[in-house]
Amino acid sequence: MRHHPRPTVVMSMCLELDACRYDGEMVRAPFIEKLMPHVDLDPVCPEVEIGLGIPRDPIRLVVVDGARRLVQPATGRDVTDRMDAFSARFLERRGEVDGFILKSRSPSCGIRDTKIFGSIDDPRPLERGQGVFGAAVLERFPNAAVEDEERLTNFRLRHHFLTKLFARASFRNVRSSGKMARLVAF
Repeated sequence: MRHHPRPTVVMSMCLELDACRYDGEMVRAPFIEKLMPHVDLDPVCPEVEIGLGIPRDPIRLVVVDGARRLVQPATGRDVTDRMDAFSARFLERRGEVDGFILKSRSPSCGIRDTKIFGSIDDPRPLERGQGVFGAAVLERFPNAAVEDEERLTNFRLRHHFLTKLFARASFRNVRSSGKMARLVAF
């Protein structure tokens, strides 16, 4: 049996860890619950970190003058700059990270399926894309294993994620040893 080092995974806190979603709820994700004993978690809720409370009025991505902005429609508050600053600061302070599991469809954490609206009042999205924090993760850690909890319900995607996650952790361990023999064996 092969020994694998424990991967470091940054994870949206609302996934199995804390009731910190905008509605004060926590998201159940059975796979993540099974994964937690085998990884070192670094939980984060970007929305709480920038001062939005629990529960809170939802935020959404809106195109304003051609630029994507993170806005709270109920208050008209634009939190884009705060989220950008938090994302940069948080990700810069992370050392070696092997993977990320982020909340799907979140205007902060989404990695591919976040609704982007044409205005604060528009009920129909123009397109789907990345949330503000999710985009920063993908830019800063382009080679990390990154998925959302919904895609991890698919066996093939989950297998690919786990393979990449544990391979990155193993390679990090080999690299830190500084031994060519371990690199060749890897």
